[in-house]
Amino acid sequence: MVMTNPKKLVVLGDSGVQGWGDPLEGGWCERLRRDWMGRSNGPVLYNLGVRGDGLERLAARLVDEVGRRGELRRQSPQGILIGIGHNDAARVGRADGRQQLDPEGFLFGLKRLLATAKALAPVHVLGLAPVDEAAMPYAEVLWYQLDDIRRYEALLEEACLDADVPFLPLLDGLLANPNWRQWLCGDGLHLNTEGHRQVYERISHWPALLQWADQGPAAAANHPNR
Repeated sequence: MVMTNPKKLVVLGDSGVQGWGDPLEGGWCERLRRDWMGRSNGPVLYNLGVRGDGLERLAARLVDEVGRRGELRRQSPQGILIGIGHNDAARVGRADGRQQLDPEGFLFGLKRLLATAKALAPVHVLGLAPVDEAAMPYAEVLWYQLDDIRRYEALLEEACLDADVPFLPLLDGLLANPNWRQWLCGDGLHLNTEGHRQVYERISHWPALLQWADQGPAAAANHPNR
């Protein structure tokens, strides 16, 4: 029997990808890594989340990060998963201050990022988790607001539609549960252990990602094809 090399998935993003806020399980990305590691020929997952990253910083490291994860000679990762946008939407200094990256710049940069990423490997993109405005400002200087998060998630979806990239919206699905604030840390920004579990459940049953991972549709039977 000839053994095949498992696919490699590079996951790029901010603290949500890195798993901040979940000291028990390491975040949704770590849960997915362990899940796939326990499966027959499950994909190898590289968590490359960096706290504080926005679109521009992610774009600056994209090619180098992906290029260093081939494992075997003359091989490259077969997939890229991107989770970004929260830090770009944050307002600086006051609740009506400028955003760290304005919507027009975010959409322009995102389209360029997706074009670059698609040239490297198939790409998937995640939507954004909610924030608790009552806990703002974060670190006494940044205001994260639900209306802004909603707008930036819509920009993510728009860019993905234009680029023909699978997109998984998160915001409305999480907000639909009246207990969603209990899924956030006290800072109102980062998901806690239960919040990361909620996101993991959605990502691990995402048909588009399961198809890429060659893990079959069975696990997604009870989840919407989003």
